[in-house]
Amino acid sequence: MNDERAETNDDDADEFQRWWDARVSAMENVLGKSHDMHGHAVVPLQFGPEMGGAADIVYFHEHIDGIVSVTSELIGCDEQRFNTLGNYELMVCHRGEEEWGPNIISQLAHYTLEAELNPGETMDIGPAVPDGSSIHALLFLEYARFPVLGRDCGLLLCLGITAEELAKCREGRLPEVEAALKQRNVYPYTELYRESVV
Repeated sequence: MNDERAETNDDDADEFQRWWDARVSAMENVLGKSHDMHGHAVVPLQFGPEMGGAADIVYFHEHIDGIVSVTSELIGCDEQRFNTLGNYELMVCHRGEEEWGPNIISQLAHYTLEAELNPGETMDIGPAVPDGSSIHALLFLEYARFPVLGRDCGLLLCLGITAEELAKCREGRLPEVEAALKQRNVYPYTELYRESVV
C-alpha cells in the first residue's frame, strides 16, 4: 500500500512538473525569459482561500520597462472556470519592485476556480489597496493567447484603475478608458498612486 501511495505521489509530481515546464515555456514565448527567482506561496493553492492557499508567481524582467508578475498554477488546472481565453493565468505589471500586485493575483487565483474572469470585466478591490492609493478596482484585459499541451490558454492582465475609470467602464465606455490608459502611458502598468485618466 505504501508503494502505491509513493507511486501516485510520483505521478502527481511528474504531471505538475510537466504542466509547470510547458506553461512557463509558453509564457516565455510572449514575455521573454523568466527570472530565476519565483515567488512560492507559503500555503499551496490547493489548500483553498480559507487556509490561505495562493498561487506561485513567476517574474519577467525583459518584456517591459518594469516587472511582469504572472501566476503559474492555473494553466493545466482542470478545476479553473475557463474564460474566453480558455485556461488562463493572471498577470500584473509594475514599473519597479512591488509586492502588492503579485500578492493580489496570487490570492485572486483561487477565485478563478469558482468564477470566470473575462476580458472587459472589472472587480472592485477598494478594501484591498494600500492606504492613500487612488486604485479602486481591477480591469481585466486580454494580453495574450497561446496553446499549452494542446489546450487553448492565455494571459489575463489585471490593471488597477481609479474610481472614475471604474465608473466609465460600468457606463459601457471601456474602449474609451482603455484608449486613455494607453494614450497616457499607464497601460499595462498598475500604479497605486496616480491621477485618473478620465
